[in-house]
Amino acid sequence: MDKSQKLNGKDLINIGIFTAIYVVSIMALAMLGYIPIFMPLYAVLMPVVGGIVFMLFLTKVKKFGMILIMAILLGILMWLTGMSWYALALGTPMGLIAEFIYKSGQYKSAKKAVLAHGVFSIWIWTNYIPLFFCPEKYWSTRQDFGQEYIDTLQSLMPVWMCPVLFIACFVFGLLGGWLGLKILKKHFAKAGIV
Repeated sequence: MDKSQKLNGKDLINIGIFTAIYVVSIMALAMLGYIPIFMPLYAVLMPVVGGIVFMLFLTKVKKFGMILIMAILLGILMWLTGMSWYALALGTPMGLIAEFIYKSGQYKSAKKAVLAHGVFSIWIWTNYIPLFFCPEKYWSTRQDFGQEYIDTLQSLMPVWMCPVLFIACFVFGLLGGWLGLKILKKHFAKAGIV
């Protein structure tokens, strides 16, 4: 790998800045989780809102590894904030796949950028894994919310919702990527991405 293809300090700063902006936008939406109906809607709202930030990040990505590092950082932050280690375990391979998708368009394909965001957004689904696969542990951490909250959320999240939410993260990730592309059209043109 020649020197121009290696990540440098500026690339790492961009990763840090955009990861922080992405996390802030996602966490702002996460605050709505106190209202039960918003829990399943995370699979819609987070990929759409995150798409704008992620697509702007892609205008800075020209080297392999930047998307993967962002995915790893997100996984670590989710783990440290008490979500679970699943975001790191599944988010990392999704970040790597998104990395290869965007690279396959030589970092200049808008279609590949949108597809990369769809795949990247699957990490959001990992936050639902404890709810479906470790429900006793999950509900034990929600006792402070009250039984009415728990009952309402359980009625909104039957087991069949698990694959639906997975698909929703991908589909709305595509929509978020497309929306980000449209909103940031000028930035993409400036970066030479068509």
